[in-house]
Amino acid sequence: MTGRDRLRELLDAVLDEDHHRLDDMAEGAYSSPYHFTRQLTAGAGEPPVAMRRRVMLERAAWQLRQGASVTDVAFGAGYDSVEGFSRAFSRAYGQPPSRPTSGHHWLPAPNGIHFHPPTSLWVHSNEVTMNPLTEQLVQHDLDDTADLIDRAKQLSDEDYRAIRLPGAVVLSWDGDESSVASVLEHHVWTKEVWVAAIEGADLPERRGDEPAALRERHDEIAPRWLAAVRDIDRRGGWDDVLVDALCEPPESFQLGSVVAHVLTYAAHRRQLTRLLMRSAGLDLDHGDPIEWLRRRTGGNA
Repeated sequence: MTGRDRLRELLDAVLDEDHHRLDDMAEGAYSSPYHFTRQLTAGAGEPPVAMRRRVMLERAAWQLRQGASVTDVAFGAGYDSVEGFSRAFSRAYGQPPSRPTSGHHWLPAPNGIHFHPPTSLWVHSNEVTMNPLTEQLVQHDLDDTADLIDRAKQLSDEDYRAIRLPGAVVLSWDGDESSVASVLEHHVWTKEVWVAAIEGADLPERRGDEPAALRERHDEIAPRWLAAVRDIDRRGGWDDVLVDALCEPPESFQLGSVVAHVLTYAAHRRQLTRLLMRSAGLDLDHGDPIEWLRRRTGGNA
């Protein structure tokens, strides 16, 4: 049997519907768990349990977009509880499974092996994992933004819209950002505009700025922004040039500078939001990515 055939056999054992545990996978490949893990990791660059977990989450994301229930998808993916599945899904996609992902359902992989609907094929192509620092910067921004919007719900509408920093301007073309409402709306709007430019879509509709509406807008744009950055990283497109037809006249931007721009002003606006909400009487954390990562990993980072 050739090395490629053996790798295919190992992959089939990992992805078999009935192989929920490492022992099951190894037995299906006529190997010991130790040698099975060693061979698969060497051949595919990913441990078997991690690969199965990732691919099952990809399948779950696709199924949710087709209208499947969270409960059915959770148990179909091999989780013992809906809560455990929801935590894993939220960590992977940046939003809960109750809000199905838009765009691509694939997660970053070191080997290009993914769930491919509708016949559960497995695709193998050249692919690299997203740079961990970039992933953390993007994911921290998305999580922190969601938390800040939720905290803003505790403010009265008067406090939410009160002018607390007269004349505050983050970027000259965006205008005044002197209230919690204006800062958070500009923060979400920025991603909506840049994602539309990257995807080649029309200028999005600028919808409501109350906290509930902003949370809905954020939950819609977060996975698309995350997918866009992951795609840029996957194909090494940081130096690619984006011609933004949404500008008048159209302008050209390097994609790496676009991501840096969004992350830079996102961090500024999140801290500005904290300043304004503290002045309204709310007690907030520091927005520290170290503390965020510790919470996200259960204190193991």
